[in-house]
Amino acid sequence: MSAPELDTATRTELEAAAFRRLVAHLQERTDVQNIDMMNLAGFCRNCLSRWYREEAAIKGVTIADPDAREIVYGMPYKQWQAKYQVEASADQKTAFAKANPGH
Repeated sequence: MSAPELDTATRTELEAAAFRRLVAHLQERTDVQNIDMMNLAGFCRNCLSRWYREEAAIKGVTIADPDAREIVYGMPYKQWQAKYQVEASADQKTAFAKANPGH
C-alpha cells in the first residue's frame, strides 16, 4: 500500500495540521525535558522553534527567536524554563554529549 497522491494544497494543510498537533502535544507534555528529546530523537522544542523561524525567513517573514520559541512552548521560553525545566542528570548529560558531539 502506498501513500495517496495529494494535491499541494491538501498536502500543505495536512502537514500544517500535523505540526499544530505536535506543538500542542509538546505543550501538554511539560514533563518531557528537551534533553530527553535530544537524546532520543535528535531534536527538541528549541530545534522546532528554530526550524519554524528559519522557514519563515525563507518566505521573507522575520520572526525573532523568542517569538518563535513562544509559538512552540505556548509561553515565553524563560517562563517555561522556570516552571518545567529541571536540572539534567549526569546520565542525561553523558548521553547528550555522546549523541550530540560538538553541540
